[in-house]
Amino acid sequence: MRKYLILSIFFGFAFIPSAHAQGVPGDKDACEPDAYRLCDDAVPDAVAVEKCLRAHMKSLSSACKKRFAIGAGKK
Repeated sequence: MRKYLILSIFFGFAFIPSAHAQGVPGDKDACEPDAYRLCDDAVPDAVAVEKCLRAHMKSLSSACKKRFAIGAGKK
């Protein structure tokens, strides 16, 4: 339960342009495995998890990379 609360907070604020605060549907499913695989020590700090994922961009799954691109306004 705690795991889902932490991730929902992270994915609620991550991947959003600073101009508007909306999460991108599918972020949790796309990046949850990468977050635990690469950034487990950063949990529960959502900002730290996002920074960690960005720092490991080359190691992210293609689905998670795509979510970062969508969140940045790229398709």
